[in-house]
Amino acid sequence: MSDAHDSFDLNSLRLAAGEERRLELAVSVEPLLLSDETYLVGPLPVPVQIRVARTSHRGYTLQLRFQATLTGPCMRCLAPASRVFAVDARELSQPDGGEGLDSPYVQAGLLDPSAWVRDALMLALPPAILCTDDCAGLCVVCGADLNSSPGHVHDQAGTDPRWARLAELNLAGEPDQPVVGARRQTPVVRRTDTSR
Repeated sequence: MSDAHDSFDLNSLRLAAGEERRLELAVSVEPLLLSDETYLVGPLPVPVQIRVARTSHRGYTLQLRFQATLTGPCMRCLAPASRVFAVDARELSQPDGGEGLDSPYVQAGLLDPSAWVRDALMLALPPAILCTDDCAGLCVVCGADLNSSPGHVHDQAGTDPRWARLAELNLAGEPDQPVVGARRQTPVVRRTDTSR
């Protein structure tokens, strides 16, 4: 495997229509920013396999395969998380073939493997990066890590002091107690014009 590739000239392969070539490239990938947290991609450079096949009319079909490790904070408990993702992506680059047939990763025969690897990895990620599949997260009351204390509970009878003032409100509007902060409503009188 050679040094990291920022771009690769597909025309240098000199493929005829119907021919294909398998490439092994090393690709640098910038860290990903997910939910305002930085996740490192490794190993760097990422070893990738790309299958390039020539179509008629100066086009290419491309297949990308690689494995990458994403390292950063767990999205539930904030502990360090490191997960491996296998990626298999395909692209079609058919210049002047119409909408949807031009790959954003191929411009004038130059392939941008770094952008393709980054986008393909983003599409392969689950909704949340977790330290383990069964991560319990943090306690919503005190912030304790529920993975290290599974029997963690709080007295449900206690009131959060931030909401204590709301307990004084009479939201039911019982007749013997006025509703705090309620405005007095005046009836709306509608007049009907009978002169017509």
